[in-house]
Amino acid sequence: MKKKRQYIGFSLTEVLLAVGTLAIGMIFIGGTFFAGIHLTTIATERTIAAVVADEAFAKIRLFGVNPSNQNLVANQLIPFEVLNTIAPDEFAYPSTKTLAEKQYYWSALCRLVQSGPANRLLQVTVFVSRKVGSGTTYPGGAKRPIPVQVDVSVVSGIGNENKLTINVPGEETFINDGCKIVDNRTGQLYRVVQRDVDASNIIVLDRVWQGGLNGSVWVVPPPVGGGRYPCIAVYQEVLRF
Repeated sequence: MKKKRQYIGFSLTEVLLAVGTLAIGMIFIGGTFFAGIHLTTIATERTIAAVVADEAFAKIRLFGVNPSNQNLVANQLIPFEVLNTIAPDEFAYPSTKTLAEKQYYWSALCRLVQSGPANRLLQVTVFVSRKVGSGTTYPGGAKRPIPVQVDVSVVSGIGNENKLTINVPGEETFINDGCKIVDNRTGQLYRVVQRDVDASNIIVLDRVWQGGLNGSVWVVPPPVGGGRYPCIAVYQEVLRF
């Protein structure tokens, strides 16, 4: 009797299933790869931001602020540039590089800390931002990322304790999800969780608002015409002068 010849191998269906499984696996691996790059970039920027902030606080101590300056009060934040005029390139980092080679900027807000008539204490808030193109401008005509003041008011009603309304039309574009804002009256920091789903001029904070019914906040806005949010991190220290 003749024996039937046996063929050993894979069928076309098996090959297609294997290729499909491999393709799905590669898609997931590719997505994880890009997510890893994004998270690594964020971690690197935040590490550098801490170094930039340390240099900013050191420069503020070096150049100094007069606590008796009439612009300084306990219930209002004042830009450091108003209290001490220094060269614009002093706000760029690293200090050892030329202005064209520097990659980050810092800016600062100051207010008195009232613990006594002669305490000479200032609360200093430092914003660290990434560098942008030379042709980029910011609200108010600024050439580098600096915080601006935005008028806000509380949203009335139970359950709205962590919501604010941006009062001036057009300024809602200054504050986006993930932004850090500083209350002008108290100097407290808040993070913006998201915009209200029903109104673009209402923002939701990460905690209950501790400021007044009406007031203002400071925030580093995106470039004019839109673009990536430049502020990386915000730091606060109480310094003695």
